[in-house]
Amino acid sequence: MSPRTLVRIVLGAFMTFAGITHLTVARDEFQAQVPDWFPIDTDVTVLASGVAEIGLGASFLALPKHKRVIGILLALFYVAIFPGNIAQYVEHKDAFGLDTDRKRLIRLFFQPALIAAALYGGGVGASNADARKS
Repeated sequence: MSPRTLVRIVLGAFMTFAGITHLTVARDEFQAQVPDWFPIDTDVTVLASGVAEIGLGASFLALPKHKRVIGILLALFYVAIFPGNIAQYVEHKDAFGLDTDRKRLIRLFFQPALIAAALYGGGVGASNADARKS
């Protein structure tokens, strides 16, 4: 198994699991990440993002022939939700054990890593031959 395939599988499983928790056990925690200024109802936002995460994660796992497009969509999703992570820091909201500004700030640095992982796992930036192998 290539490193790109491993990243794709791990990220796909992680996203599917995270999406399920949006709809179930961590719904309140995810609501804390929706910025106060966001114009859509907090619960609707969490539910919609959970469905999106399940779709992206499951697709990344089940549709390897489309991994490049899915990797790009997943990276764009991470960019789209980044304002929620920033808002959690700026608004000093506790969730997922992020109960200090330091912890919330450190978390912000993980978003670029997730974006890079989505692109890498999707074979974005790889030569066509390398992308087909992964």
